[in-house]
Amino acid sequence: MEQYEAEELQVEAENRIRNLMWTVSGDYRLDTKPDMESWSRSKYISMYDAVKQGAFARFFDRDKLALYLVKKVYYGADEQPLTELAQLCVDAAVYRKIAAERPGVPELRRKAFQDLLDLSFQRMSASLPGQIKIALLRGYLNGDWHCGKRLEEAVQRIVSLEDAEDVMDLIRATDELYNTLIDRSFVRKHGGLEHVLAVTAEDLREFNWNDYLEEEMTEDLLERYLNKMNSQVVTLQEEQDSGEEEKKRGPGERKVILITEEAAAKMYSYIELNYGKSYLTEQEQKRLNQRLCRGAHADCSLYFTDGVLRNPVLANAQFVNARRHSEKNRVLFRNSRNMLARSIEHLTDELQRSLHRRSEPEEMNSWSGTIVPRLLWKVGRSDDPGRLFVKTIKRNVSEFAVDILMDASGSQRDRQGQVALQAYIISEALSNNHVPHRITSFCSFWDYTILQRFREYDAPREDNLHILDYVTSSNNRDGLAIRAVGDSLLQRGEEGKILIVLSDGRPNDIIVNRPNSRNPRPYFGDYAVQDTAFEVRKLRGSGVCVLGVFTGKEKDLMAEKKIFGKDFAYVRSIDSFSRVVGRYLRRLLEDDSANF
Repeated sequence: MEQYEAEELQVEAENRIRNLMWTVSGDYRLDTKPDMESWSRSKYISMYDAVKQGAFARFFDRDKLALYLVKKVYYGADEQPLTELAQLCVDAAVYRKIAAERPGVPELRRKAFQDLLDLSFQRMSASLPGQIKIALLRGYLNGDWHCGKRLEEAVQRIVSLEDAEDVMDLIRATDELYNTLIDRSFVRKHGGLEHVLAVTAEDLREFNWNDYLEEEMTEDLLERYLNKMNSQVVTLQEEQDSGEEEKKRGPGERKVILITEEAAAKMYSYIELNYGKSYLTEQEQKRLNQRLCRGAHADCSLYFTDGVLRNPVLANAQFVNARRHSEKNRVLFRNSRNMLARSIEHLTDELQRSLHRRSEPEEMNSWSGTIVPRLLWKVGRSDDPGRLFVKTIKRNVSEFAVDILMDASGSQRDRQGQVALQAYIISEALSNNHVPHRITSFCSFWDYTILQRFREYDAPREDNLHILDYVTSSNNRDGLAIRAVGDSLLQRGEEGKILIVLSDGRPNDIIVNRPNSRNPRPYFGDYAVQDTAFEVRKLRGSGVCVLGVFTGKEKDLMAEKKIFGKDFAYVRSIDSFSRVVGRYLRRLLEDDSANF
């Protein structure tokens, strides 16, 4: 009974929000998905957002603003601060117009603003757009417009939109605010507003918007992203934690992609176009897929590439996107030279000392070798004289190889620059000690698991810089990636083999139903964790030392433990990645029981 009443209340609230929007806009074709979580926090914020959405649709061309935002993001603008600035511009532009018609709106707005300050002050104060929002809320609530000069100029620019009559006024203001407050180099790198608006529909359709859509794959990504922008610019609430969408899904509910025979035939060309040509021949890839894509990964495919930047088919939108992220990584690299130099020197010295200790001759008693004079008294005086000789043993320190496998799914998006730098530190230290090592990233797109190689085991040290091309996107099928990398590692001639896996502890892949193939089991949750753990155990059983480095959220910590057992490390900051790996390598090198 209680559940029934709760559902009735939710339906009533949803209808109330929709009716507000429809009444204000006068357009009953408008659609929205009411955010009931927002309603539970503050009904006033949700109701005012509905009023604002209706007013914006009535007085302005909302699709034109959404399209501008999408084009700005296409050129590399940071989505969150961009949309937050647009939200503030929309509110200023519609308020007077709708308040003149509906006397209840000013009081509703006042209560919504007060709730927003009470509920989200700390979150807002952590960012510049949030600080501008706080200044506006206080100004509208109590007339206190005092703030720093930088904020004051932004506030005045937004308030000036109260007299705006055309959506281009909002677009120009949003663009100016973003270029002056968020990214002052945007115009120099990508061009001004006129250049942004000149992006064609064809350019946008070619771009992979999946990265901006909670990692879900659909055929209408651009349309979904436009709708998302339309929704975001009329909400007061701050962006909530990622993963909310997943919480709303029922158990076992995953996105399933149904593809036609025509789409399946074009799939390989699409992968090649967006991830770069493969460095394997078609026959080599076919043999690997037949051998490795079995069991839980039947009907999946592996794709081996050096990346779209190093081996492109053509300079399409995905190439531009990859180059943009690579440039960001390189800016971070240049700004971090001192830190990198110190970290590389420290890790190099630590590994060097461990290798030196390992190379020191070790003497042990033996049945043969060099006789030990001080033990000769035992001859004829003892039934068991024991070992009377000593043998010097010196192990070959170069007899081990290291593989570093990095999760490149969308979950790593916020820290991809830091991940690249940490991998570079490890690679440089290993190169300085002449240790053969390979660095690879993995993600999955449709039913392909893409393995991007940044450097090969015996490559020259110049190849270490390719790690700065690390870009994240899409999903992750950890079990298949570990199986593929481990398979080639096992073929190395070194006696000792080490695999280090950077992941978030959440193997998570979509389902692709190809024509005439059996439907694969959803790859997420316990099933995916168990499969990944099985691949790790199998490698360890073959003599490979496997370390898992966990970069995810604490709630996924138990999954990571299930996958990697005792040999895993939890790094709260990705800046610890290289130090953790260094400690693990030193422990292995100094362990007399290690197999190499």
